[in-house]
Amino acid sequence: MRVALVHDYLTQRGGAERVVLALARAFPGSPVTTSFYDPDTTFPEFRSLDVRTAPVNRVGPLRRAHRLALPLLAPTFSALRVDAEVVVCSSSGWAHGVRTDGHKVVYCHAPARWLYQRASYTAALGPGARAASAVLRRPLLAWDRRAAASADLYVANSTRTRDLVRAAYGIDAEIVHPPCGVDPTGPRMPVAGLTPGFFVCVARLLPYKQVGVVIDAFAELPDERLVVVGTGPDAERLRAGAPANVRFLAEVDDAELRWLYASAEALVGASLEDFGLTPVEAAAFGTPAVVLRFGGYLDTVVEDRTGVFFDEATPAALRSALARLRAVRPDPDEVRAHARRFSEPAFAEAMRAVVARFA
Repeated sequence: MRVALVHDYLTQRGGAERVVLALARAFPGSPVTTSFYDPDTTFPEFRSLDVRTAPVNRVGPLRRAHRLALPLLAPTFSALRVDAEVVVCSSSGWAHGVRTDGHKVVYCHAPARWLYQRASYTAALGPGARAASAVLRRPLLAWDRRAAASADLYVANSTRTRDLVRAAYGIDAEIVHPPCGVDPTGPRMPVAGLTPGFFVCVARLLPYKQVGVVIDAFAELPDERLVVVGTGPDAERLRAGAPANVRFLAEVDDAELRWLYASAEALVGASLEDFGLTPVEAAAFGTPAVVLRFGGYLDTVVEDRTGVFFDEATPAALRSALARLRAVRPDPDEVRAHARRFSEPAFAEAMRAVVARFA
């Protein structure tokens, strides 16, 4: 079968982009169509793929700041036509709008946050962009629902995303968990100036990731160390308010990320996650997680076995959870075994079975 892949934009390094790479390995030779593509700011593996972009990709300022292109992305994807028997759309709100004469399968990371979780998403935008998003919300809602209705099948990455898809579109999606994107058997490279035993937070620095809660918790734990890995609009504000025991790493390669996961006492996260891939990545190295009891984390962390939860996104609740982790002391072998449930072969098999229905 001729299979083609579509993704919102390839301008950053995150869990959704790792899923696209896994899809490309599951369906070798499939072209990847997207709006924006910057090979210098996303994973280098995309350089070896057949990546096809929309005309808007030629506008450099928008390519470097894709959130500014929000008013243009609906018409951009509506104008894209992809020729294949099955088109698999990796979508957080735009890619599912692509046109095709074949079958369309949507792998949904989350329904459009700027429409359905607007307050947390638009907090990262400037005043002008927030005003524009408010004006555009009604027509974008109509476009988004038409785009969802054009799919032959919706696949959600988590229980929470399945529930959000049902609420937004009235569609009952199947669940296929994304794969752990970091191979624990690959090379590891120590990060200069760090010694093992720190806590690590891996997240884009956006308001809904709530990294400030994690930083504030460690402000009251001067004997502990926190490493924050990620970039985003909140970076300057978070750095300005961070205590001395918090270190920021804007970008790391996979070898450094492996070392960070393997050397950390635990992963820490307070995000409002629809899936929550980082606990699975950490678990592949036997590293437990301390995360907010919310959303996708409920699918990826087993309480007191692979990590612990905290019930409120507050520094005090997080500090209590850190103390509980040390009392529970999850078994690293059990943590690794849990991660194998989210293997790339299992993901590829499930997605190939989905596509095969349209043969």
